[in-house]
Amino acid sequence: MDSLVATDGAALPPGALSSPAARRNAAPILGVLKAHMPKKGRVLEVAAGSGEHALIFACALPGVTWTPSDPSREARDSIDAWRRDGPSNLRKPLPLDAADPATWPPTAGPETAWDAVYCANMAHISPWSATEGLMVLAGRMLRGPGGLLALYGPYREADLPLSPSNAAFDESLKARNPSWGLRAREDVEDLARSQELVATRRVQMPSNNLMLLFRRA
Repeated sequence: MDSLVATDGAALPPGALSSPAARRNAAPILGVLKAHMPKKGRVLEVAAGSGEHALIFACALPGVTWTPSDPSREARDSIDAWRRDGPSNLRKPLPLDAADPATWPPTAGPETAWDAVYCANMAHISPWSATEGLMVLAGRMLRGPGGLLALYGPYREADLPLSPSNAAFDESLKARNPSWGLRAREDVEDLARSQELVATRRVQMPSNNLMLLFRRA
């Protein structure tokens, strides 16, 4: 859920939006996903933003069916623009809002379980209710045992000082919206545990970000 900007660059699909941060962090995130994502299965991306991650990851992980989602119509239009000439395993975006269960995919019937859920840079630019909803969604929809929840972004950690850049970022987020801000990793892990999602790995990423991996018990 990086900030989006309109672009009319010749190399980009007409109508697509672009996120410089998404382009920068795609390669290191993909490295982690390749190591831990199932070779085959269904992946749900929550808060897919511009759709660049969805396209890059679907191309790099041809064995999975990648379904992006975003509550923003502008973002979904951009995802559609990126996927226009994309691979067949990149599916149409869903209008999913993590904080609103009424928008979630059905949990009953055929093909309702997901092998992995991926979400980047949502927790700090949304109310805490969105993270709560994400955990409930993952707890209900991930195939168990072993279904993967992969989160990317900056977090506070009780045993480590906050980097100056992340501290400044946190202040700027709260100035824009008091309900935003960097979340404590421990709070996120406690929330995951309440939905039978077990924290299995913390991966240090560039620019003081983390990948947090959870598995369905």
